[in-house]
Amino acid sequence: MSLTSGLYFSTDASILDDHSIKTDFDCVAQMMFVSGETADPSLETTTMIENIVQQQVIEMLTRATALAARRGTRTITTDDLIFLIRHDRAKVSRLRTFLSWKDVRKSAKDSDVKGAGGGADGVDEFDLGGNDPTLGTGPAVGTRNNKNKKAKVGLPWDVSSFYSEQVPEREDEEDEEEEEMTAATLERLRQADERTNGMNAAEYLHFSECRQASFTFRKGKRFREWAGFGVVTDSKPNDDIVDILGFLTYEIVTLLTEEALKVKASEDATKVEGGDEEKTGRKRRREPGLFDAPEEARKPIGPRHIQEAFRRLQEPELKARYMSHIPKGSWQRPLKLI
Repeated sequence: MSLTSGLYFSTDASILDDHSIKTDFDCVAQMMFVSGETADPSLETTTMIENIVQQQVIEMLTRATALAARRGTRTITTDDLIFLIRHDRAKVSRLRTFLSWKDVRKSAKDSDVKGAGGGADGVDEFDLGGNDPTLGTGPAVGTRNNKNKKAKVGLPWDVSSFYSEQVPEREDEEDEEEEEMTAATLERLRQADERTNGMNAAEYLHFSECRQASFTFRKGKRFREWAGFGVVTDSKPNDDIVDILGFLTYEIVTLLTEEALKVKASEDATKVEGGDEEKTGRKRRREPGLFDAPEEARKPIGPRHIQEAFRRLQEPELKARYMSHIPKGSWQRPLKLI
């Protein structure tokens, strides 16, 4: 069990210093907004989510450090972090795509610097994806050419890495990880399209700015201190490690918000079916009419929804429940990475 277990149950904002609240509150609120939370979340809710994210990051670094120690080194690598989420193939595929496009942008930038700044091909660099994981963080529009192709990120535990000769890839070859990633990405894009369909220019600009929210972008030093580098692990993180953690923290906030919205929707549906205290005399709920007064503004998700969402996300997989009925003394199930 992590040393920070139970941290997510702490909802008192006074336990956090002002530095943490000032720097990360807007970041969490913006991520929640992009994930579907239209109302303004309370400080108590965003603080709880921040605590959960910090707990998850510390657990990742602790386990990655243990993996590095088994190899006889004190330095963690990107493979150590990816190995921790290897069972979530869709997330691994999104992360590999993120790293691939990052290499493309880096190589394109280097080539532009050597070629006197993007004027060789007559196309200026335009960052379409930015730091938004939901967009796949694509390369600049002017860099999609044969010279800068998206390289596939290989992993040491892939079967193809066991052989010195690699089979040439085919264009019609199907990849299960790519299919799962595409399905999840399309679903998020569909939800984003439905939300932005009725937005005006100012609202859409705010939505686009919120999509760029990140724990790590221009906060590298602050993030290293917040994550426990130098305390949890002695390894000095490179840019790839920080970028991967930034990607994973975005995913954690998204999963927590989406699950919390499901919890709140289920709770609201139960209230509607049972009837509110003020509407107990009505036999059934009438659909709102054209000239009816506007309903009360929707309340944001609260700490209890976040706690229930985290509890659901911590439920073990079916294979992990095998022989779970056997008494194990004071044994506790380890923290599950989400």
